[in-house]
This record gives sequence, C-alpha cells and structure tokens, in this order.
Amino acid sequence: MSEDDINTEEYPTEIHDYLAAFEKSLASVDEMLKTMMSVSRNELLQKLEPLEQAKMDLVSVYTLNSMFWVYLATQGINPKEHPVKKELVRFLHLRCMHCNILLVRDNKKKASKLDKGAASRFVRNALWEPNAENENTSKTPAKGKKRK
Repeated sequence: MSEDDINTEEYPTEIHDYLAAFEKSLASVDEMLKTMMSVSRNELLQKLEPLEQAKMDLVSVYTLNSMFWVYLATQGINPKEHPVKKELVRFLHLRCMHCNILLVRDNKKKASKLDKGAASRFVRNALWEPNAENENTSKTPAKGKKRK
C-alpha cells in the first residue's frame, strides 16, 4: 500500500485540505516558538517597554490556552466544558483592559499641549486694569453733591 492509501483510510478525503492547512499552521507556530525560545525571556523583556511586556505576556497566555483548547478537542474532550474556557474569557477581559490602556496612552500623546506663555498673555489682556483714561469713565458714580 502506498502512503496515500493509508492516509485516505485513516480519515475522510473531504477534510484533507483542512488537515493540510492545519499542518502548515502547526509548522508556522513551531518556527515562531523556536525563534522565541532561542532568546531568554529576561533578555527579551529587558528590550521591551512595560506595555509591550504586558502585551507579550497576554499573547503568551492566549497562545498556550488556545493550544490546550485544540489539544483537548483532539483528545475528544469538549473544551467548552473545561476550565480552559474560563481562562480564555479572562484573557479577553485582560485584552480589553490592555486596549483601554493603549487608547488612554495614545489620546494623551495626541492631546494638545498648553502654551503657557500664550495663556498668560490671553489672561493678562482679558483682565480689566484701571488706567488714567478709565478713571473718569468708571461705572461707580462720581462723588458730588447729594440731592435733597
């Protein structure tokens, strides 16, 4: 028997393309993991900013939980009834919080800056200051004779 005959006997031929794509995806994940594992985690984290470190941790957690989800499915266990589902939901909440932090950070960067010099000139010119011209035309009544 040829290898193709063995493969077709093991699974339905309709899913061959899906399995080939899955195998290709696994090879891609394996390459990325090898790349990540070639550098120590501490070295990698030292090169990143705190928000990037958090993002890397989130992606790592999601990746591990997703791979475990697939493992459970291949073992015939329903992952929707397994505690891993709670972890994936928790990840989604953490990701939302991370996105909110990034939005605040980006909005803070885009916010207009206050020009203190211009603001002080604006306030100074907007304030009323009495001077020689305005002394005679003030709004308070002039002292003079009282009417009887």
